[in-house]
Amino acid sequence: MNLDQFTPLTVYTIYIASTPEKVWEALTSAEFSQQYFFGNAVEVEPRLGGAFIVRTPDGALHISGEVLAHDPPRKLAVTFNVNWPDLIEKLGPTLVTYEIEQVGDAVRLTMSEGHDRPLSDDILAGGRSGWPAILSSLKSLLETGKPLVVKLGPPQRMLDALKAMGIKTP
Repeated sequence: MNLDQFTPLTVYTIYIASTPEKVWEALTSAEFSQQYFFGNAVEVEPRLGGAFIVRTPDGALHISGEVLAHDPPRKLAVTFNVNWPDLIEKLGPTLVTYEIEQVGDAVRLTMSEGHDRPLSDDILAGGRSGWPAILSSLKSLLETGKPLVVKLGPPQRMLDALKAMGIKTP
C-alpha cells in the first residue's frame, strides 16, 4: 500500500493533561478503549503489519485493518476499515494516524483520517461527528477518570449517501 496516495481529509488535535505513555496505552489497550470508545474494544498487534481490530461491546468485528506505523509512544498508523458490505470496495481504505507529542505538562494528540480518493462531505460526516466525541471522551477519561457519555449514531446524511452508492448499512 502506498501511503503517499492518502490525503488527510479530517484532522483533529487535542491537548491532554497526561503522558505519552498513558495516551499510547489508551489508544492500544482493549480494556482502556472500551471505557471511552462507546464500549468498543481496540485490539492492536504491536508490530508493523500486525492486526488492528475494533470489536463491538458484544464482541462482533466492527473495524479491521493493519498496523502501518508502530512507534510507541509517538506514532500509530493503521488502516481502519468499517465492516459494512461493499464499503471498502466502493470508498477505498481509510488510514488513521495518531501522533503523540509531549508539550510541557500536556500531550498533543493529533488524529488524522486519510483516504486514497476524494470523498464527499456527506460520506465524511460519520468520522467528522464520531472522532471529536471519541477523542473528547479519551481526554476526559485520562484527566478525570471518567469518560464522557455521548449518544451518537451515524449521521443520516452519511447513511443516505452510502445508500445512494449501493452500500448496505446496519
